Amino acid sequence: LAVHIQTSRALMVISLLLGFFGIIVSVVGMKCTKVGEEDPVTKSRIAVAGGVLFILSGLCTLAAVSLYAAQVTYEFFRESTVPINARYEFGSALFVGWGAASLTVLGGSLLCCSCPAKEQRGQQYYRQSQPSTAREYV
Repeated sequence: LAVHIQTSRALMVISLLLGFFGIIVSVVGMKCTKVGEEDPVTKSRIAVAGGVLFILSGLCTLAAVSLYAAQVTYEFFRESTVPINARYEFGSALFVGWGAASLTVLGGSLLCCSCPAKEQRGQQYYRQSQPSTAREYV
């Protein structure tokens, strides 16, 4: 096979592996699961790591699909003896690949936004006690 097809194939396999590990890490980092640490800050950091894996997966998909599209465009506009109606054109798989890469990067970005702010860390689950002056003794 041509080099650009082998490269696109390798990038898609890497993208699938990153997405698979991203799913596993994100499920462990969800607040609704009881897997892993009980600390909400640690769980949110694990979810952010899953988001980073999803972003990397989306970028690998985007690179693979765009590399193949660039090669198709180059071959289409190259002067050759092949008639115009027999040349390659963009297929629907390229558009599905671009859409999937966009949604994967968007989902990873949303997971990366789940990290708590610095001022909320350590104060999330503490109830504020009432001051002693507000208590009435009967």
